[in-house]
Amino acid sequence: MKLARDTWLVFQRQLLLMWRTPIWIAVGVIQPVFYLLLFAPMLKNLLAPMGATTYAETYQIYVPGLLAVLCIFGGLYTGFTLLGELKAGIIERSRVTPVSRLALLIGRALRETVALLVQAVIITLIALPFGLRVGLVDLLLAYLLLGLLALMTSAISYGIALVLPADEAMAPVVNTLAQPIGLLSGVLLPLALAPMWLQSLAKWNPFYWAVEGMRALFSGHAGDSAVWQGLLVVGVMTVVSVSWSARLFSTRVR
Repeated sequence: MKLARDTWLVFQRQLLLMWRTPIWIAVGVIQPVFYLLLFAPMLKNLLAPMGATTYAETYQIYVPGLLAVLCIFGGLYTGFTLLGELKAGIIERSRVTPVSRLALLIGRALRETVALLVQAVIITLIALPFGLRVGLVDLLLAYLLLGLLALMTSAISYGIALVLPADEAMAPVVNTLAQPIGLLSGVLLPLALAPMWLQSLAKWNPFYWAVEGMRALFSGHAGDSAVWQGLLVVGVMTVVSVSWSARLFSTRVR
């Protein structure tokens, strides 16, 4: 009960701070909208081998990957907000209070998760006029997968921010991690179009399974094995990531 109460208190505080600066949600939506409007229409012929014979079917394949990009890259960059709190001494002051160390992490990560899910909902709504169609249950399952993905990447980013010896190292480290993760997830183009060696390599990437599960859900195949595989892989990775980052919150503040 104490953990839940402390998490709710931290989450409320973080949500209030985000509410006061809603520009961050707008900024997070702008770039995906550009990809949705200016990049996706060029994919119809390219995705024809996968059955995308219309623009609506193209968005059915592309939008799940775009939402995954939002959570992968958006989540991995949340550690920059923690750097400011570390520099201002906010985390250090929080550690001497009775608030649970795990709650300090989860409350912040949930704030980032909510922000990313709000952006995902906006992108989904914008895609509807282009022919995107997805069932309500499938969409809710997809958002559950996205939420776990956002929670996992946020926890990883917070852990990196705590481990690195200098703030200046954050950007190159995150960029170095994010690029291969994104490319091997098939977020922009399905890896079914890639060479076999690249497909085999991608299967070692947990984010690949999340993207595959998302695409199955947006195609209306909730019973597809890719869905439960994605939920299982991302669920396990989320637990591991949160546990690792929470331990750093408890024992290490640079």
